[in-house]
Amino acid sequence: MDRSASAVWHGGLKDGKGTLSTQSHVLNNTPYSFHTRFESEPGTNPEELIAAAHAGCFTMALSSQLTSAEHPPTSIETSATVTMETTDAGPTVTRIHLVTRATVPGIEKDIFDELAAKAKHGCPISRLLKAAEITLDAILT
Repeated sequence: MDRSASAVWHGGLKDGKGTLSTQSHVLNNTPYSFHTRFESEPGTNPEELIAAAHAGCFTMALSSQLTSAEHPPTSIETSATVTMETTDAGPTVTRIHLVTRATVPGIEKDIFDELAAKAKHGCPISRLLKAAEITLDAILT
């Protein structure tokens, strides 16, 4: 399976602007710039897209783990916070913090925590981003 996205950029780093598009057209010429990445101008940025990808992937992985353990969830909501810091190598994604809230009837908290940890380590995006420290708060509601 292959998925694709593209970026177009015009101009210099700080005064330029670009657009991002995805194969599915969910993003279609979506604006991004230095100001959307490092300031608060409306638009997206690579780190926000990584956070969305990680939250989505982890949530599906947790659903899979719970369902396989015969504890299908009623709902799972996950947020991901990507931290970028300046290191000797330059701007670097150093941490990703996941917070998930799940409603899972009849599951014990220790089993839920074990399955959430498996999902954190096993989801494809977590494996891709393993150079960053990935932390998880798993809340059973």
